[in-house]
Amino acid sequence: MDEIIIENLQIYAYHGVYQEEKEKGQNFYVNAVLYMDAAGPGKEDKRELTTSYGEVCHFIHNFVSSHVFNLIETVAEKTAEAVLSEFPLLYGITLEIRKPEAPIGLEFESVSVKITRMWHTVCLALGSNVGDKQRYIKDAAAALDADEKCSVTKISELVRTTAYGDVKQDDFVNGALVMKTLYTPEELLVKIHEVEAAAGRERNLHWGPRTLDLDIIFYDDLVMYTDTLQIPHTDMANRDFVLGPLSQIVPYMRDPVSGKMVVQLYEEVQKTGEKHVIDTEYIH
Repeated sequence: MDEIIIENLQIYAYHGVYQEEKEKGQNFYVNAVLYMDAAGPGKEDKRELTTSYGEVCHFIHNFVSSHVFNLIETVAEKTAEAVLSEFPLLYGITLEIRKPEAPIGLEFESVSVKITRMWHTVCLALGSNVGDKQRYIKDAAAALDADEKCSVTKISELVRTTAYGDVKQDDFVNGALVMKTLYTPEELLVKIHEVEAAAGRERNLHWGPRTLDLDIIFYDDLVMYTDTLQIPHTDMANRDFVLGPLSQIVPYMRDPVSGKMVVQLYEEVQKTGEKHVIDTEYIH
């Protein structure tokens, strides 16, 4: 991954816990490493293929100087999010906020906070078997894309499927999407639960009817198992209604546990697993 480096960008701003800091202000210094692909612009010498470091400097200056926060931790967090949302060619950023005039009362050179924030690639499965099923799924994708910490990049077509599990209920409509996100896995789980709740999702019966069901299938190549979250989704390999839509948009993505590509997993479940996809015709 290539880098653009910005050092000691001076900004006069009004961040601090004490009221005097907010009123009088002080100098802050910003160091930033912008992660991006420099090969294309480097070979073709075209400005539109890269991220302008000048524009980033002015953006950071305007953002830091026009907001007021108590903590430099918050300055770093909010600035990093804003930069990554504003400049789509960046993969991530390492940002250091230095505060050399902090009211410590001792001789010191500087205090600083340094963070790294990256865009993460996430695959979600989407399903609904109550009400206007297609609308619930499409609205969920739109709600995620409208969040400034998410950017939906691919959406599969939708397929009709029978219910998974022993509960007798109406057929489902299922699909999948790929998105970039700045959320951690735990934060993303909270976000998708909010989207489900907005669609009227009720969790009264395991594998029961639901207006909207969102599952995290992949999060980069992360493997994690906690009481509340398992990534990759532990039952993914048994679900043709998940792997079918996924194979349409990310056929060559690899499951970090088995090492198999999505298209391989889909072929296997078609041969030996349960059949839930009613037909191969997608809903448009």
